[in-house]
This record gives sequence, structure tokens and C-alpha cells, in this order.
Amino acid sequence: MRRVFVTLCVPLLLVAGCAPADPEPADAPPPDGRQAAFEERATQIAAAWQPGPTWRDGYIPLQEPAMTVGDPGFTPDTQAAFRAGWYRDQIPLPTDQPEDGTIQFPSGTLTVPLVSAAEAYRELDRGDPPACDGRPTNPATPPAPADGPDTGVSTAPQTACIPLTVTAVELDSVPVRTSRGEAAVPAWLFTIDELTAPVARLAVAPTAVGEPPEPTAPTAPLPQELVGALDLRAVDDATLTVRVGIGACDTGLTPLVYEQDDVVVVGGAVTRSTGVCTEQLLLEPVTVQLTAPLGERTVLDVLGGGPLRLTTG
Repeated sequence: MRRVFVTLCVPLLLVAGCAPADPEPADAPPPDGRQAAFEERATQIAAAWQPGPTWRDGYIPLQEPAMTVGDPGFTPDTQAAFRAGWYRDQIPLPTDQPEDGTIQFPSGTLTVPLVSAAEAYRELDRGDPPACDGRPTNPATPPAPADGPDTGVSTAPQTACIPLTVTAVELDSVPVRTSRGEAAVPAWLFTIDELTAPVARLAVAPTAVGEPPEPTAPTAPLPQELVGALDLRAVDDATLTVRVGIGACDTGLTPLVYEQDDVVVVGGAVTRSTGVCTEQLLLEPVTVQLTAPLGERTVLDVLGGGPLRLTTG
């Protein structure tokens, strides 16, 4: 099975804030009051999580449908093109719908209809890149010199604002985080001339793709000393990397976790600043160690109670 490193764009507002002196160590255990408040809310969230039969019997992906397969060897420009969805095809893309495919879950299989390579490409390609001032639209063409007697030819390397070039496509499968754990899911793999690894677009037809249910969060607001989680950044057996949202002047960030047989609830505890501070949100990655491998368990956010999506890269 091919390994997938998913790269996509998540908007962040990262602003340097005030940093109080002698901050609490990031790995310090939270005071008993914060731990108790977290566990009380996590217990409520776990009890309210009743997603229905589709969560365990259907196909509900918990990551984006486009991803890179292996190390793509990104440059700043090719990464920008990937995140923006800028592509151009240099081959005829098959329009025939393939036969039904099989999703392999840890505890079973599911037969699903698939889309054609042409349809997958239409979903992958989100338009053309804008013009870049002073840079060519064709990487083989140097920029035209400006008018004027003192104009010289620049020897600095030029980078084109161009889409990624598709030169081949094949149907395969890739590992995807789903509501039923990590599954091998059919995907169209596009060979990209500018990258060292293919770009995959999941091939499951929209009619077979389920949506996560609306979470039921506790009616009480999140205690001031607790913070919620935005997404999963990595899953490695019993080790999770999670991004949590903290204030610019918060200190002593400590990851918190609550485990049950079917769900894991994650969040964090912080020490709030008592002084004046700007109102910015920082997204900070933290490592959470579970007592057992995550397996097919769902990871829920302690703030809103919903499932976290895998957004690595």
C-alpha cells in the first residue's frame, strides 16, 4: 500500500503576541481543577456522540479528497499550485466510468461506485493561476525586459506562475482516515511533471460518500482555562498530533485526553494572561499519548464535540 502525505491549505492567523515572563513549561501537568473540568466535559461529549449506523457501516472520509502520494519534492511555487488546485492536463483523460471499487477497512470491505479519471480531474482542477508580476507564464520563456535605455537582462532565476502538469493517470488505492479507521480507498493517481510523487484524487462517487453527523456540544460554555482542538496532524499508533487554538498570550499549554472504547476526546489546558493582550488565535500542535492504539476510535474535540479531520502537510 502506498503511503500518503496529505498537503492542503488551512488558513491560519499567526501573530506574535505578548509573552509573559517565566512561562509555565509546556509539558507540566495541569492543576487538578483544569483536569477535572476537562474530564467532566469530555464525559458529556462522549455520551452525546451517537453518529448512527452509517458511521460504522458506510464510507465517511475524515480528510481531504486530494493528497500527495509520497514525498512530492515541493518548491514554494509547486506547493502553492497544489494548495490552490492549479493543473493542466497534457494527456487524454479517460471518460469511461470504471467498474465498482472496494474500500478495505480494518474490519471489513465496502463496494462503491467510482468516477472516471476525467471527472476526478475536474474535481481536482480549480482553475488557472493568476498572473504574477515580473514573472513569465511559461517557465521556458524569460520575462520581457522593461523599456528604457538602462534596462539590463536579469541573471536572477525566474519562477513561473504556472499550474502543475499532468502527464499520466492510473487507478490505485491510498490510505485514508475514515469514520471506520484507516482504510485503503480507490483513487486516481495523477503523475505530475513538476513533482517527484503523484497527486491522488479519491475516486469514490459522491453518491457513496457520507457526511459526519452534526455534533451535540454541551450547553455550558467551555471553561476559560480549557482550549479546543482544530484538527489531527498525524496518527501514529497510540500517538496523536493535534492542533489546538490558544490565545496569543496564553502559556503553559498542556494536552489533555479522555479515552473510551469507541471515542477519544482531546483538547488542552492553558494559563490565561491577566495583562493586556491582542486578540489573536494561535494554532499550536501538541502530542497526545493514548493508553492503546487509536484503531477505529473517533477523535472528538472537547469544544464543539465534533470529529477531527486529518489535515497533515
